[in-house]
Amino acid sequence: MLFLGMQTMDTWAEIEGKRMHDPLFLKQYQQKSEDSYMPASATTTSSSSKQCVMFPGPVIVGAGPSGLAVAACLKEKGIPSLVIERSDCIASLWQHKTYDRLSLHLPKKFCELPLMPFPFDFPPYPSKKQFVMYLEAYAKKFGINPSFNRTVISAEHDKTLGRWRLQVIGPNKEEEEHTCRWLIVATGENAETVTPEIEGLTGFSGPVVHTSMYKSGQHFEGKKVLVVGCGNSGMEVCLDLCNHNGQPHIVVRDTVHVLPREMLGQSTFGLSVWLLKWFPIEWVDRFLLLISWFMLGNTARFGLKRPNTGPLELKSETGKTPVLDVGTLSKIKSGDIKVKPAVKKIMGDRVEFIDGQTEEFDAVVLATGYKSNVPLWLKETEMFSEKDGLPRKPFPNGWKGGKGLYAVGFTRRGLMGASLDATRIAQDIEICWRRAGTYQHIIN
Repeated sequence: MLFLGMQTMDTWAEIEGKRMHDPLFLKQYQQKSEDSYMPASATTTSSSSKQCVMFPGPVIVGAGPSGLAVAACLKEKGIPSLVIERSDCIASLWQHKTYDRLSLHLPKKFCELPLMPFPFDFPPYPSKKQFVMYLEAYAKKFGINPSFNRTVISAEHDKTLGRWRLQVIGPNKEEEEHTCRWLIVATGENAETVTPEIEGLTGFSGPVVHTSMYKSGQHFEGKKVLVVGCGNSGMEVCLDLCNHNGQPHIVVRDTVHVLPREMLGQSTFGLSVWLLKWFPIEWVDRFLLLISWFMLGNTARFGLKRPNTGPLELKSETGKTPVLDVGTLSKIKSGDIKVKPAVKKIMGDRVEFIDGQTEEFDAVVLATGYKSNVPLWLKETEMFSEKDGLPRKPFPNGWKGGKGLYAVGFTRRGLMGASLDATRIAQDIEICWRRAGTYQHIIN
């Protein structure tokens, strides 16, 4: 009975997909709709009416690397897509919310998007500027022209129509409605900043900035800066502050794995990928920690205690990424960067730590990461968790939901995971698209 029910649902979904390619159905629906629907390329001149767009292909929310990747994969299969982006450019996180010294933490061969490698003359770890250049060239090659400055405030599946309805606010605060058979969520894991709850933080007498607003250490020359967060961003900000004659102190609230970015003549990540083909993850973790011990020493001596779970296993279970050291650890060893325990409270310019010590600081940088914003606008709870805004199914099964809903860029496995999801999504949609196209050809 369960199998029969699933077959019935799949058949219904296929019929609804075909109906949306049926010009007779579209004409009837447009006449019955309370709003005025138009082709995606049409515009509305009346300021009093809501612009409504019925798009025949998938709608992608988000024009970051993940959104571009799935749009390119669809384009390669001859399937048009509409990319809606709330910012004014592609990859807005990279262009507007990253520090100047940022570069890819992994070698470029592990960060390229589907169907287009990085330029040969790019370095192994491309800079922020080079990565943005690559993405812009990628969008140009596949003719991806996102609809910028448009924010999706609500997306809900219409059971009667069998399509998704998206409520959108345009660049001039005008309201728009888009409908589509397939909705691809590409807003990613890093859509909104995370601010920790620290007593007295809002009353700190100096500047408090999240790393999304931090650009360069030159603005903090000679300043005593408290960096809250010891992930890759926090570590690199501390190094950047040192290079600009700042006095960084980093708060380490939890255990953390610090690995050299390269070992045995190749990238640590690449070596891990190769080893995992032959050995279980527990063995690979032990190997990585052994080599790290010889190269970096006992990091616990400097306030960086390691978790009991290995770096790769921890990444797989929780998504917590190990720190790939690019020089910060040597600054910690030399005392140029000082390690502090968790913050208890802030009083003016004084910070009290959980060990009872207090110190004065000129500025605070929050390297506390980002989170998904999907629960704020997507009216769906079967595929995405309301708690963290991530797919409920673990990798590699979190890319597909029901009713034509997909997710790309939520794997916690960086650009490689996003590329894998983009490829799968395009292949899955192609099946329905071809079936619907055959149906339309028959009725014509």
